[in-house]
Amino acid sequence: MSGVRYGFDSEKYTELQSQHIKERIDQFGKLYLEFGGKLYDDYHASRVLPGFAPDNKIKMLSHLKNDAEIIIAISAAAIEQNKVRGDLGITYDADVLRLKSIFENSGFYVGSVVITQYTGQPAADRFREKLTALGIRSYLHYVISEYPANVPLIVSEDGYGKNDFIETSRNLVIVTAPGPGSGKMATCLSQLYHENKRGVKAGYAKFETFPVWNLPLQHPINLAYEAATADLDDVNMIDPFHLEAYGKMTVNYNRDVEIFPVLRAIFEGILGECPYKSPTDMGVNMLGFAISDEEVCKKAAKQEIIRRYFTTACEVKKGNAPKEELYKEELLLKKVGVTPEDRPVVVAASDRERATGHPAVAIEIADGRIVTGKTSDLLGAAAACLMNALKVCADIPHDMKLVSAEAISPIQTLKTQYLGGTNPRLHTDEILIALSASASDNELAKKAMEQLPLLRGAQAHSTVILSSVDINTFRKLGVSITCSPVYEEKIPK
Repeated sequence: MSGVRYGFDSEKYTELQSQHIKERIDQFGKLYLEFGGKLYDDYHASRVLPGFAPDNKIKMLSHLKNDAEIIIAISAAAIEQNKVRGDLGITYDADVLRLKSIFENSGFYVGSVVITQYTGQPAADRFREKLTALGIRSYLHYVISEYPANVPLIVSEDGYGKNDFIETSRNLVIVTAPGPGSGKMATCLSQLYHENKRGVKAGYAKFETFPVWNLPLQHPINLAYEAATADLDDVNMIDPFHLEAYGKMTVNYNRDVEIFPVLRAIFEGILGECPYKSPTDMGVNMLGFAISDEEVCKKAAKQEIIRRYFTTACEVKKGNAPKEELYKEELLLKKVGVTPEDRPVVVAASDRERATGHPAVAIEIADGRIVTGKTSDLLGAAAACLMNALKVCADIPHDMKLVSAEAISPIQTLKTQYLGGTNPRLHTDEILIALSASASDNELAKKAMEQLPLLRGAQAHSTVILSSVDINTFRKLGVSITCSPVYEEKIPK
């Protein structure tokens, strides 16, 4: 794509990473591999490492798929609470089925689903019934009292011993989940306990993409991970166990470092000894070795921190996040030496708003050109900017009408008179529908529609908090949208 600079070598990564996992399988005979982060659609990695495709991990694992099977873990609490993936806007239980379909369509064998932290939640029971009806094997893992402190209880018949043993048939078992807190590590350790009882030699390793263990602690890529997990209180830190054992500084994050003494005791309880001297030892992440242009990745990581700042600021404004999370994002901006205005679309949108007195949106397309749009009687700022961007990509003059006011008017009437809406202006999804309807007899409208794939990877900013409809439309188009933490009615007319 014109104008795009890459900083990551996906081919080298695929080769190094798959080989390293094979070495771990050979070390143990059978390997339970916990996949931290997202196994599929890792958009955070693709943003901070230009050249890393969202499905890179699946492509890497395709080298191992004949030896691998996948277990998808989901906590009963997440099912009960209807927990939603923030990046996709779907519930965790719906995502389990989505991920299973994606993995199987990629040629992987998904052996089962495990419902973790089960205490009899009715919603978890209903989900399990649904899995059974779909022909999907499922297992239950229970809450263990005093976990993870009471190691003797954990490594006993009243601890891991109470969990269902998950039947597996391959020597690489990948444990993944829709999101954090799903019980992936506990699932792996429970399986080691049961495998050991059955006389099967099995081991554990962890694939955690971030932080990157062989980059400096304050590297923008690692700080971007802190920005992405501000709500989890994750903090990057030097792995003290690795430093003591090998005299080398490596980076891990606080939860793994804090839990390592307990993990070591659990390993000793199950296997008689711990195969690892540090949390870093447990990892199999070769990501840092595939960075081909560090400066490109640093720049991308700084932009990601700015994006995360705006996301958190809007969540705080909505009352969905504490101010402490925003303070952390602000500190990370200072650490990497950037401000929100270092995101070019922020400046462009703000300038357009000041010039017109109305909310504005700016989109930066792949070749670096920035297009803006303002709120009007017919269109919201997001819809106007989207149309303007498509015109620019198609080399259509700005003043050329692709959708007539007469075509928009019936949609406004439907919204306000029949569907009870109060805002007559068209959202992004509505203007795209109107554009597609016009494309049947308007060659320019058709040409504009054909430019939509070119917006994937574009950057955008709105001077006000957009509706969920507009946010979701941009997400589906692959546009990274941020918003200033301001509601539209606060903008002076």
